[in-house]
Amino acid sequence: MTFLAPLLLIGLLLVPLLLGLYAWAQRRRSRYAVRFTNLDLLANLAPRRPAWRRHVPPAIYLAAVVALVIGLARPSMVVAVPREDATILLAIDVSGSMKATDVAPTRLEAAREAAQSFIDQLPEGIRVGIVAFASRPVTLVAPTADRGQLDAALDGLRALDGTAMGDALMEVLDIAETIQAGDAGDAGGTRGDTASPDPSADPAPSADPAPSATPDSPVATPDSPVDTPSGEPLVAAILLSDGANSVGVAEPLDAAQRAASIGVPIYTIALGTPAGQVQVRDDLGQIVTLDVPLDTETLAQIAEITSATAFDAPTAGDLSAVYDNLQSRIGYTQEAQEVTSWFAAAALALVVVAAGLSAVWFGRLP
Repeated sequence: MTFLAPLLLIGLLLVPLLLGLYAWAQRRRSRYAVRFTNLDLLANLAPRRPAWRRHVPPAIYLAAVVALVIGLARPSMVVAVPREDATILLAIDVSGSMKATDVAPTRLEAAREAAQSFIDQLPEGIRVGIVAFASRPVTLVAPTADRGQLDAALDGLRALDGTAMGDALMEVLDIAETIQAGDAGDAGGTRGDTASPDPSADPAPSADPAPSATPDSPVATPDSPVDTPSGEPLVAAILLSDGANSVGVAEPLDAAQRAASIGVPIYTIALGTPAGQVQVRDDLGQIVTLDVPLDTETLAQIAEITSATAFDAPTAGDLSAVYDNLQSRIGYTQEAQEVTSWFAAAALALVVVAAGLSAVWFGRLP
């Protein structure tokens, strides 16, 4: 906490002075009681109350003085302020492995519910775009603040085949660059069609994944990001996936390098567990069970390159917690604000409480 008028804190010297005056008044009160010679009569006349009660109202008044003096010094502190100038791009994996039930009820359903909750909790002014990807990316919704449109797009997600993660990130970055250039009205990407994905395709597992990893906080710094006046990136992306890149033209790490160069952080979420499985039909029409483990290593590298954070979400509850974390990171910015009114309100509330206790306990106001 800092103060815009710190010299006024000298007023806090009143606190020990008032304490001394109160102690002197209490000693004088005790000497006056001793001069009342008929002690038996004094005991009958004085109401029986806990001795500590008479000290409570003055203590509260003293706290009100402290709050008032601090308020006069014009304190300021860093507080979370809702952002109204940001765009969040959600890239959601809808490959066949998202049908795995290791995250109840399925990975895809858990992803849908958590994303809807995340969007609903964002400040109203923040725009959100949604890109779904399986064998190719599809821009479901160009960045918008219309929550109903976003919820409808999430409700229409269906599991398809393939995992074109690199192409999906390139699609996201096309939208991001358009927004950064000030042409948000044409933010639909160029690598995919703006339409709901076809739910009729059969799921297919992703390719062999890389070994899992637990990412630490990122240390990379992007080159000259496009920022808002608050210093935060204008566009941020969230990539939710459960498998390795298996189809498409672009490589995920190449897309991450591009994101770093234009200042777009990509927060990654690895949804699922290493024990995930799905059932698919083979070439002979037989139902077989295939393992669909995670590619946490690639997701961690994407986050690190773009100066973001990688998260693991082995359960639906973990996924919701991740989105809560992201909501506070992306939806709000930390700004220094004067909080004089907080201390003025606290001082007023303390005075009212002290007066109320005096009236109830002693039938008078001090």
